[in-house]
Amino acid sequence: MNNQQDQFSQLIKNKALQLGFMSCGISEARFLEEEAAGLENWLKKGYHGEMRWMENHFDKRLDPRKLMPGAKSVVSVLLNYFPEEEQKDPEAPKVSRYAYGEDYHFVIKRKLKDLLAFIQLEIGEVQGRAFVDSAPVMDRAWAKNSGLGWIGKHSLLLTKGAGSYYFIGELILDLELTPDGPVTDHCGSCTRCLDACPTEAILPHGVVDATKCISYLTIEYRDEIDASFGPNMENWAFGCDICQEVCPWNRFARPHQEEAFQPKEGFLEMKAEEWHEITEEVFQRIFKKSAVKRAKYKGFTRNLKFLRDHQSAPKKE
Repeated sequence: MNNQQDQFSQLIKNKALQLGFMSCGISEARFLEEEAAGLENWLKKGYHGEMRWMENHFDKRLDPRKLMPGAKSVVSVLLNYFPEEEQKDPEAPKVSRYAYGEDYHFVIKRKLKDLLAFIQLEIGEVQGRAFVDSAPVMDRAWAKNSGLGWIGKHSLLLTKGAGSYYFIGELILDLELTPDGPVTDHCGSCTRCLDACPTEAILPHGVVDATKCISYLTIEYRDEIDASFGPNMENWAFGCDICQEVCPWNRFARPHQEEAFQPKEGFLEMKAEEWHEITEEVFQRIFKKSAVKRAKYKGFTRNLKFLRDHQSAPKKE
């Protein structure tokens, strides 16, 4: 490694922190040999359910040089989304914490574009592409390789001193930088996430069967949810945070400082009945620019009806 690469790498990391990212790491743009067999096996077993796009661009998922010719480095960033406040009514249908504010795709993309513009201004003619969970990029694998954390048994990235309540984004650059090494796994013998998952979606060795996952069922799955899941939905109307809630590392989570992730006025105060009577107009106002729009009003109200029909909301003491 040369001194200039080190300087450029540090310059980029410093700017990432200035832009509000929690941390930034770098890895060499190469074929993800270690992850290839795992991804192939996961797809063969059908654990991706109706997420058919996961079957596409297999090679591109594993090699960023196929996404961007000339790619030399992958810059991974983390952005905290842990909220200061949560939904007030304990009986209200629950929305995953990551969806409280503006859709993270927009927020991170803006920051990554600012980071790329800074790189081009300060370093010179550098080509780059920004990715946020919307292209064939294995975010967690690159973040892991960049030393930002390790893959927990629930398949999410975990970071000492921060937990897992954050988003991951990447800049793929044709600039050679100094890579960071991966960190060690700190899950040990803990199985809290496996034990707590009400639908038994978390399998051994960090594998998740998405077809049983509450997040998948309430967001990606478009048909009627099977009644057998009724008693186990634990009142989640969009997404699910159970495996994160029980993870010991999330005791270190601290509230984010990102204005865009603040929930819309009135959202946290909504009572159970207000949720079950939500109109499309209220839905559009509360979730304007939100990730919840992914489920659409039709999908969201399907989830609410399912919860009510199966009485999966917690009972009053």
